[in-house]
Amino acid sequence: MVDLEYMNNIKLRSIPYFQKFIGHLFLGPNYRIFSNVDIQFENIERIPKDKNIIFAMNHTDRFNYWPFQYKLWKLKEYPYTTVWVKGKYYRNDTLAKLLNWCNLIPVPSMGYLIEEFFSKKFGRRIEKDEYRAIKDAIQANGESKHSITKRGVELAAQIEENFIEFITPYYESIMDRVAELSKIALLEKKLNLIIFPEGTRSTKLAEGRTGLAQLALNTGTTIVPVGCNNTDSIYPGTSPIAKSGHVIYRVGEPLSFDGKLKDLRINEEFKLFSAESRIQYKEKFDEVTRIVMENINNLVDKRYRT
Repeated sequence: MVDLEYMNNIKLRSIPYFQKFIGHLFLGPNYRIFSNVDIQFENIERIPKDKNIIFAMNHTDRFNYWPFQYKLWKLKEYPYTTVWVKGKYYRNDTLAKLLNWCNLIPVPSMGYLIEEFFSKKFGRRIEKDEYRAIKDAIQANGESKHSITKRGVELAAQIEENFIEFITPYYESIMDRVAELSKIALLEKKLNLIIFPEGTRSTKLAEGRTGLAQLALNTGTTIVPVGCNNTDSIYPGTSPIAKSGHVIYRVGEPLSFDGKLKDLRINEEFKLFSAESRIQYKEKFDEVTRIVMENINNLVDKRYRT
């Protein structure tokens, strides 16, 4: 389980040697020998070489950042990358170790934490109606206003006596660590960070979430939108082995807070991912997210567009 202890033990590296290992022994042979994967970049000159950035990419399949990372690594002109990854991918211990070795950053959601604490207590996966009841009870702060919330309060109490009071500040502590790791990646380890602003996989470009915008505004980091096209054809399912095919990554104009996003800059410090900042700067978070998603939409093929 990706809990606070797990997050605190994550150590990022400036040179992720296991990424190089995977590139040499797995991705290279897969793309060049066992399959024929043609990876093309359009407007690659738009990717800065002299500063660290956040890549904002659409998320069509499980592995669509792999050809992107591999191609950049092979060019040897750009910083190494790390990626925001859903907490649920760390449920398998072996996969979790591989993701850690690959220098990635888990981003557990509140939903993930509810599911994992429930599973730890009851030894089974949570049912949809149970999840909804507990989520409603948390949002209502334990006030039993209707039968669903009342059931959620009862279920939450079985997980842990003060679960409803516990889970929100616990989630906030985990997001504090996500913020810390993201800043370490960008500002100390000099890594580029890949974020999927949709937050989940979708063939059609879905609505963007504001986490990327918050991080970019907090650190002043330039965002480079990327349209990923056709990786869902080479990775059509759950297998990490790519089929033959042609992949195109279209790189958009960089969005910087000295340039196109200048009017949205936040000049005072704010706590990243906090409830207070989401309220205070909601309009700016939403507008940066809208601009990023609009740019991605213009970089993907028609079948991916909203």
